Amino acid sequence: MSEVKKGILVVSFGTSFFDTFKACIESTENRIKECFPEYEVRRAFTSYMILNKLKKEHNIHIDRTEEALEKMKQDGFTEVYVQPLHIMPGDEYDKIINGVNQYKECFDKLVLGRPILYREKDYTIAVEALKTQLPQMDERQAVVLMGHGSTHPANACYALLQSILNDNGLDNVYVATVEGYPMLENIIPKLKEKNIREVTLMPYMLVAGDHATNDMASDEEDSWKSQLENEDIKTNIYLHGLGENKAYQDIYVQHLRDCIDGNPLMID
Repeated sequence: MSEVKKGILVVSFGTSFFDTFKACIESTENRIKECFPEYEVRRAFTSYMILNKLKKEHNIHIDRTEEALEKMKQDGFTEVYVQPLHIMPGDEYDKIINGVNQYKECFDKLVLGRPILYREKDYTIAVEALKTQLPQMDERQAVVLMGHGSTHPANACYALLQSILNDNGLDNVYVATVEGYPMLENIIPKLKEKNIREVTLMPYMLVAGDHATNDMASDEEDSWKSQLENEDIKTNIYLHGLGENKAYQDIYVQHLRDCIDGNPLMID
């Protein structure tokens, strides 16, 4: 009987910010290693821009999904679980699907896990995890989450997240995106209508990288911080990615357990 060699491939969008890489990506990978000691854990990124930047500026090579799976095939893995650290099933998740489909015949078992927001129950679980990092708020205070946003149909995930937040009584937590709908300009009128005087800006991304540092928190005139301050709204910055939140790390661990137990997408 041939030996079963089991591995986990952890795939993230990636970042070129080394501090947040360690705090968010590496720490989540380490949590997965702790929970699945019988598996060898490997890494891949999906962002071609990040991969090219790391190679060009730092001479660091990180595998794409296909490269990592090819190496695992060559190294004799028979059972592989691919866990994305993505937030929603958008363009970057589609890249992982395409990569996995190319290698589905190369392993005895190759299973793809789901991102944070996928099935309906995932949203409720994600909101519970988010509560662990929300500040205490009165009626004049709010939190605005910065999602990445996309032209992909999965951008609708942010509207569903907003609905689940509201269903959980978090009416002063708003979801906006950098590259999709809703944008901050769609949220500001709602803040003013409720007479919100103080906002905490918080990235709803795995890492607090370029978007969070520059588009959200900088003093540039078009940053979210500057836009809110121009509306006489006091602004606080929470510059931490979801990967630093242990409750979100545990979500990824549970999604992996679902893969291993044979229920990767849990559509029931």
